[in-house]
Amino acid sequence: MRPLVVKFGGSLLDCAPSLVPVLAAVQRPILVVPGGGPFADVVRALDPAPDAAHWMACAAMEQVGLYLAALGLPAIEALGLQDSPSVFLPYRLLRERDPLPHSWRVSSDTIAAWCAAELGCDLLLAKSVDGIMADGRLLEVVAAPVETDAVDPCLVPFALAHGVRTQIVNARVPGRLALALRGEPVPGTLIDPSLFEGRA
Repeated sequence: MRPLVVKFGGSLLDCAPSLVPVLAAVQRPILVVPGGGPFADVVRALDPAPDAAHWMACAAMEQVGLYLAALGLPAIEALGLQDSPSVFLPYRLLRERDPLPHSWRVSSDTIAAWCAAELGCDLLLAKSVDGIMADGRLLEVVAAPVETDAVDPCLVPFALAHGVRTQIVNARVPGRLALALRGEPVPGTLIDPSLFEGRA
């Protein structure tokens, strides 16, 4: 199977001991990009200036990544794919490359999409929600920017513009992450750049 970038939502931190073995067992190259979770929530509560907030939130991702590494995922600091699943510690590379705006409109969702774009991979967003909702129903496919709080405001436009096929999966539902990692159909939202008319 093709390599994959998996964003591990910070809201899943309490599930990490059961989900990390699922990720580690996958027989394909996977780069796990950690969310900031409760560490990023502390940054939000402190409400520092945008530049400080951005780098503090990136450091929050690093803390979650170190926790996932402690649970059994090898940690790497280079943006690349190993033969087996690994977790990306992003702070140093993000400081060097500084590829995205310093704003709360950009979270680890869009950072993960940037990683996927750099690597030419699809993206799986493992979250605590089923996907993007509109008028009380789950959108199975999104091919244009849409207002949602399921992902950060920059994620959908970035994924569509940069050709990053993105699947949102509720990893809190038992077994769903494993199915998605095997490429089997699961409920969720697919952000499909191939249908986006505005793509360059």
